[in-house]
Amino acid sequence: MASGLEPVPLTSQKHDPAWKHCQMFKNGDRVQLKCLYCGKIFKGGGIHRIKEHLAGQKGNASTCLRVQPDVRLLMQESLNCAVAKKRKKQKIADEITSFNDPPGSEIDPFGNKCGLNTEVELIAVPEAVELDSTLLINQEGESTSNKGVGRKKKGRVRKASRSSIPNALVVNDNTLVSSKRTNNHASMAISRFFYDVGIPLDAVKSMYFQAMVDTIASQGEAGVVAPTYHDLRSSMLKNVLQEVRNDIDQCVGTWGKSGCSVLVDEWVLEKGRTLVNFLVFCPEGMTFLRSVDISDILDSPDSLYELLKGVVEEVGIRNVLQVVTNIEERYVIAAKRLTDDFPTVFWTPCAAHCIDLILEDFKKLEWINVIIEQAKSISRFIYNHSVVLNMMRRYTFGVDLVDIGATRAATDFTTIKRMVNIKHNLQSMVTSEEWMECSYSKKSEGFAMLDLISSQSFWSSCILIFHLTDPLLRLLRLVGSEKRPAMGYVYAGIYRAKELIKKDQKDYLVYWNIIDHRLGKLQHHPLLAAGFYLNPKFFYSIEGDIHHQIRSSVYDCIEKLVSDPKIQDKIVKETTSYHNAVGDFGRKIAIRARDALPPDEWWSTYGGGCPNLARLAIRILSQTCSLISCKTDRTTIQKMHDTKNCLEHQRLSDLVFVHYNSRLRQMVRKDREQDAVDPISFENMGIVGDWVMVKEGCSEDFGSSNWMTVDPPMGNTMLLGPSTDDVEDLGAGFDDFEIFEGVKNGEEENGEDNVVSQ
Repeated sequence: MASGLEPVPLTSQKHDPAWKHCQMFKNGDRVQLKCLYCGKIFKGGGIHRIKEHLAGQKGNASTCLRVQPDVRLLMQESLNCAVAKKRKKQKIADEITSFNDPPGSEIDPFGNKCGLNTEVELIAVPEAVELDSTLLINQEGESTSNKGVGRKKKGRVRKASRSSIPNALVVNDNTLVSSKRTNNHASMAISRFFYDVGIPLDAVKSMYFQAMVDTIASQGEAGVVAPTYHDLRSSMLKNVLQEVRNDIDQCVGTWGKSGCSVLVDEWVLEKGRTLVNFLVFCPEGMTFLRSVDISDILDSPDSLYELLKGVVEEVGIRNVLQVVTNIEERYVIAAKRLTDDFPTVFWTPCAAHCIDLILEDFKKLEWINVIIEQAKSISRFIYNHSVVLNMMRRYTFGVDLVDIGATRAATDFTTIKRMVNIKHNLQSMVTSEEWMECSYSKKSEGFAMLDLISSQSFWSSCILIFHLTDPLLRLLRLVGSEKRPAMGYVYAGIYRAKELIKKDQKDYLVYWNIIDHRLGKLQHHPLLAAGFYLNPKFFYSIEGDIHHQIRSSVYDCIEKLVSDPKIQDKIVKETTSYHNAVGDFGRKIAIRARDALPPDEWWSTYGGGCPNLARLAIRILSQTCSLISCKTDRTTIQKMHDTKNCLEHQRLSDLVFVHYNSRLRQMVRKDREQDAVDPISFENMGIVGDWVMVKEGCSEDFGSSNWMTVDPPMGNTMLLGPSTDDVEDLGAGFDDFEIFEGVKNGEEENGEDNVVSQ
């Protein structure tokens, strides 16, 4: 506690509910208030500022991050009641003013009103509202004193004579109330439009939404004429299409230096048709080219090859380093023909897809599947009862139980991790008096939840699953990251995942076998090995000689990506300077920057002494190896493929081009604030799955639940501790050659037997 502060006991006159959540101190002649939750001391502003602080309402106080959700809600309701009272005061003031100034009345220069009556009957002011003396202004422009307006007594109605009623009533926060009222009208109008048209509610997250509102509001009284239906289909679409193409042209201009990757994203419509989106990735951003219906050529690798070939030629063979697809057999065959015809192009299986398959295989292990199903039973019970959900969010300080991952399998394991993190909060909830008095604790599902949350065996298994899958989840986030190209990190991520599993699991070969089976093509991929070799963060942390397999992969990349033998020789020669940290590579600032700068930027900054190697390094390290970051809303694309009219199909194709590329541009915005994600929202059902959905045939009556009583998610992560950088977690030191070699044949067979026996 700060020196000089003397605690002051609260008196019985302190009726405001916020007094229960703060302490009052005296510092000399000044009174200061301290928040009981975060300890922040307020030197002014009184109890209203504390209330804003606890309510999280923007104003003169910062938001308290540790207050309980029920207290925050109570403070918000108290502030809303205060606003409502002010509005009532204003309404009564308006009625008094309109009574004093009836239509057709005249006011003489001396301030005396001329009407039928020279006196006014006494006016009764409702007891529910008191007119603060500070709001009254007399005819001379001077404020009336507090003595002039006495406190009302119960059972009496204060009346005023004609001469005591002021000519005007001025509300100090009239502008604020008016702006809030206007903003509410605008929000209601926007909401009605969304509900009427059926626009997805997450459309408000678009970077263009608030810009649209601001532009309309800036027009003032001049008014705005909305574009017509035909404007949106013709001239407006044409203009925006040209804007998007100009933006993409700037991105295309960088392909020659950094190189690019062609991404082939396949997905299936509800009607069973298979579509493919073609995109191009470079460090400047992702570009959508077009969408093609391949339903008729699914069984024809030759037709698929021709399609891939046309896209590569369109982007430019000199620009394309790799084509990234899923690992379906048809793509393996088509990609083999493609790389034979274009020797300078690699085929890369989607890393995110491979990691997701590993997680799916882990889920098939019996002991893991049992724990996940038990955890889901807890989650379903909580998320389908408003009372229990509110209680859980109070005890976890706004942290949700379900943590949404990139895929369904990832969500299963990220949620297990989340449950481990909030274990003690859940245990505190089910052992509290509040839970014991809750009617849901008496239900069979409530008893089952209590047994699981109190079970040491359940939590031990959850912790084991957490340690087993967390390195893979970090790797999945890394390959799908929008912050940096992942090519320089994937190889190290695979190594670290296997290393941690070997350290924590006695039967680690069981899990190594699953990883090697799914990531085999990636572990030995020349681009990924070269990305590891060319990343100074990892390369200089290796003690002794680098593994021969990695060095061999680097030579593969040199021979494949560089056609001129003379330049190939120069690159091999320049690797000696890189090995020995000669020249600029050995500068202290370059050594410090190995961890601080992204690897492609490091080469661009310090690789001037080895220009040929630097050019190759930048092109390799600038690539992605995953399709996970290119998935956006596909409703518009589906409409395009459902249209058979040629002219309308072309129009919708342009609309898809604008829509998709605009969304991709938004994905790379680093300054965009992320709203708290609600696991029970319909938009997330595809990922969350049966963590929040009731099983079919469930006999439980969920009719008593009411969504209007559910506290909104706060997205509070303070309870989870500071977030860590997935790249930093990769650490340094790669000296376990068993990991580089992989599982030997004999051990692999044993591993397969173990998987089956689990």
